[in-house]
Amino acid sequence: MTRALKTDNSQTLIRDKALWMRQHAMRMVYDKQLGHLGGDFSAIDVLATLYFGVLRYDPARPEWTERDRFVMSKGHATGALYTALAAAGYFPQDWLDTYMQHHSMLNGHPNRQYLPGVETNTGPLGHGFPVALGIAISGQIAGADYRTYVLTGDGEQQEGSNWEAAMTAGSRKVRNLTLIIDRNRLQQGARTEDTNGLDPLDDKYRAFGWHVVEIDGHEYGQLLDTLGAPVGDRQKPLCVIANTVKGKGVSFMEDQAKWHHGVPNAEQFAQAMKELV
Repeated sequence: MTRALKTDNSQTLIRDKALWMRQHAMRMVYDKQLGHLGGDFSAIDVLATLYFGVLRYDPARPEWTERDRFVMSKGHATGALYTALAAAGYFPQDWLDTYMQHHSMLNGHPNRQYLPGVETNTGPLGHGFPVALGIAISGQIAGADYRTYVLTGDGEQQEGSNWEAAMTAGSRKVRNLTLIIDRNRLQQGARTEDTNGLDPLDDKYRAFGWHVVEIDGHEYGQLLDTLGAPVGDRQKPLCVIANTVKGKGVSFMEDQAKWHHGVPNAEQFAQAMKELV
């Protein structure tokens, strides 16, 4: 399978997939009264762009050696990841109905022993980025042309393990690695800057030897152009700061810290589904 190519219809396809993902993530969390919708919805446009406009993969061969690798470091955002994998054909879409049930393969955090398409188990924050770095270094050493992408939350950037990975990636010039930061500026209970300030996040990554691009994380053209750009002669790892809105797409959820792990009641669910059209 070849790497996805951008066409005039790419943004329409990605927009349709992202809407489908939001609808199904909302239903999954409502039905089970468990989940992290706010972070799901801030990240869904990034994942839809990756899986339907950027990544090289074959769902029939999840371990295909030439696949691009994607690591969901913010592992609590399974509503976004599972709907992306289902839409991409890694497993039947009706598996989404089993979300967080006893003995389900769709746990609250992704497990690569259970689900095809999951590169590594994540959940404890700050672990996915270092693992993705190791995957990228392995490809660099082997001379492989696969690309490695990792998505972290911005609150997750407060974990020291991320900065060890950032320093190592910059020092080694791991040019096949792309870090995407879901910069919705909210974490559990508060704003990131009121908890443990991150800004100037762009300058910090530049100081560690990264190429940094800041974009609108809900604008498909910017996402495609930035994430889909060929590695080419790039000599640095790429940090993409994707400015997003927590709860994007549902009016009463947007930019509200309580929706980090809030779950909708019947009235809220009905309103959300009316808006997600």
